[in-house]
Amino acid sequence: MNEISPDQHPTAYVVDDDESIRTLWRWLMESNGIAVKTFATAAEFIESFSSGGAGCLVLDLRLPGMSGLELQEYLNSRGIEIPIVFVTGHGNVPAAVSALKGGAVDFIQKPFSHREVLSIIQKAFQRDAENREKRARRSRTADRLAALTEREREVLQRIIEGKPNKIIASELSISVKTVEFHRAKVMEKTGVDSVAELVHIAMQQSR
Repeated sequence: MNEISPDQHPTAYVVDDDESIRTLWRWLMESNGIAVKTFATAAEFIESFSSGGAGCLVLDLRLPGMSGLELQEYLNSRGIEIPIVFVTGHGNVPAAVSALKGGAVDFIQKPFSHREVLSIIQKAFQRDAENREKRARRSRTADRLAALTEREREVLQRIIEGKPNKIIASELSISVKTVEFHRAKVMEKTGVDSVAELVHIAMQQSR
């Protein structure tokens, strides 16, 4: 099976061992203009999925071989972030609780309402878009902070701690004017306009 390449348009990745259910999902998604890829097993999905692919995973709880919950654990353990919507025909409450605790965004019970499912899929796509934007912001912040010199990082740390220029100068054995220079360079390199914004992006990176 060829690797699924990342796409700008989100895709619903459906894993269900029932061919008739996969056919139903294909029809439901495609008839509503949603890209869809279907798989009979967790192993098929793992083999084909590119972690850069936008979208969500629609995952049957009970699967031959690796179960839906096991696939969720597998993805979590590898830091693969894709919103998961679990589907079950068994109404297994403990499994639903485990799935949601593991980060699943929703839980659908068969037979399901087409309108409800479409709404849930769109919410999962929205969650994915928000997560992607957060990761992109973290990456941009990391790049900006990485561009700082060691002295600039020392000044930044003390700015975050709320220390005035005079104290920073004393601690680093430099002049207040030099602190002001480094402070200005830090703000220039990080692209911020205020100390509050500077503290915010630095704190974001530490989360």
